[in-house]
Amino acid sequence: MANPVQIMSPLQDTATSPQFLARPVSALSRHCESSALLSVSADETFAYVDDHTRLSSHMRKSSLMMGGTRMDVEIDGGRGQYLGSRIRLTGRVLGVRVSVEEIVTVRDSPRIKVWETTDSPRLLVIGHYRMGFEITPQSSDSQFRVFIDYALPETGLAHWLGHLLGRTYAKWCTQQMVDDVVAHFASR
Repeated sequence: MANPVQIMSPLQDTATSPQFLARPVSALSRHCESSALLSVSADETFAYVDDHTRLSSHMRKSSLMMGGTRMDVEIDGGRGQYLGSRIRLTGRVLGVRVSVEEIVTVRDSPRIKVWETTDSPRLLVIGHYRMGFEITPQSSDSQFRVFIDYALPETGLAHWLGHLLGRTYAKWCTQQMVDDVVAHFASR
């Protein structure tokens, strides 16, 4: 059973605070994406995927890719649906404490939404990242694409694991998001 999403207390930082400094795309030298054609409009697609709890649902489920564990997801009062909204994921993978905080940096309904890491993520196979989705109308359908631009962890065992497993994890993550959205619209 997936664990519930918790609402974070409001954080003082916003997208314009000194703590939030967008990383240049060149620092995020790796890229992965997944996509699917959905039989629903771009507006309907955006309305569904704009809820960050839906996009992160794969992180709240135990899986082999997560080392048999899951992450807890906390969102602020903006629920990930406004510029500057914050999302925090925490947990343990293979006994190691992991955590990452994200901030929504772009939101242009019904076309695109982007979020990225703040501070120093404590992850095992990827480091800082910028992630998002893009929706392109196709007649009455919509092309839904999830992407991630990421760097490897900077040092230690995580850096080595990133070389070994980073791309596999990034592909799994983007594909899970797309598959979950496809399944939702197919079940209606």
